[in-house]
Amino acid sequence: MKNTYFSTAIGLYFNYLVHGMGVILMSLNMSSLEHQWQTNAAGVSIVISSLGIGRLSVLLMAGMLSDRYGRRPFVISGMICYLIFFVGIINTHSIFIAYAFGFLAGVANSFLDAGTYPSLMEAFPRSPSTANILIKAFVSSGQFLLPMIISLLVWAELWFGWSFLLAAAIMVLNGLFLFRCRFPAHPGNQTSIKPLPAKREIPQSEHRCSILDLASYTLYGYIAMATFYLVSQWLAQYGQYVAGMPYTLSIKLLSIYTCGSLLCVLITAPLARKAERATSLLMLYTFISFIALLIVCLHPTPYVVIAFAFVIGFSSAGGVVQIGLTLMAARFPHAKGKATGIYYSAGSIATFTIPLITARISETSIAHIMWFDTGIAAVGFLLALFIGYRSRSALKHQLKMATVAE
Repeated sequence: MKNTYFSTAIGLYFNYLVHGMGVILMSLNMSSLEHQWQTNAAGVSIVISSLGIGRLSVLLMAGMLSDRYGRRPFVISGMICYLIFFVGIINTHSIFIAYAFGFLAGVANSFLDAGTYPSLMEAFPRSPSTANILIKAFVSSGQFLLPMIISLLVWAELWFGWSFLLAAAIMVLNGLFLFRCRFPAHPGNQTSIKPLPAKREIPQSEHRCSILDLASYTLYGYIAMATFYLVSQWLAQYGQYVAGMPYTLSIKLLSIYTCGSLLCVLITAPLARKAERATSLLMLYTFISFIALLIVCLHPTPYVVIAFAFVIGFSSAGGVVQIGLTLMAARFPHAKGKATGIYYSAGSIATFTIPLITARISETSIAHIMWFDTGIAAVGFLLALFIGYRSRSALKHQLKMATVAE
């Protein structure tokens, strides 16, 4: 199965290279977009929040429908929506129309998530955590390359819109490649052919704990997304205005940040094959994020911010969100698309609410934004401990049931 769907996986991963660019394109081109839309940084931040609400509006439904109708239609639809966003956002001078295009980009992200994550878990059933974490490698690659591309455009005094058109061109080429690839069979039409009355007791025991698990994973989806999304949007501004770094250096903090996330992916991918290791990594990385944020808030110097960019990229953006999703999907194995929809819907609420909250906080002090993120990370660590406890309890229960069955 791995060889059969290898080319499909490559195409799916490249979509997330472009998505990595799309997430930070507006924040890195903020000054140019302020001028084009005749607004300020808070106005651009509100447009950025439209990605979150667009993602939230369709993600749960898209996940459920992908379980029924397959993954391919949602992947293709997501690519088309992203193309419209890239071209449309640079050709509008109205902040209201820009908000609509941002909303469409959020819808695109939802469609990609609903089709991609379940496809990879079905294509690589023996290592679903590794398959999903590799998505983050491509997201981080896009976020690593984009600041360099924008710096090159600024140096050459070229139009900022070329960064959007480059992302669109990559998406078009990848679409032509992916259109010819095979997707794994989805379980939609197979679930009704599997009644096994002898095993009814095991699903019932899982169902008794599923509501608590669902709540904890959903809340963690919000916390994990909020922690790194806030940093990715405000790291450059924090370095420039709080740590006193020059603009040309502060914009490179995102590249350092993505280097940390890429290194984490390389380390985590082979370690996360087993569920118990994945749970330990979830708790460890969330704790590191909290400590890193606390230190940078207490000592906002240029050298500390540079080190922080690498560490926070490693711990919060190196695949911890994907680990959380994989663990949740393992708890709900017959509804991977629905689990993806619920988990990332919570993340979408984060990408919608965090820009609105931080836009308000930024009017007082950008330094307060990182203190806000520190509080979020502290809650995330406590939640990760709870998820770890629940996961280990569930594993012990399964071993006990297996022993009784023997």
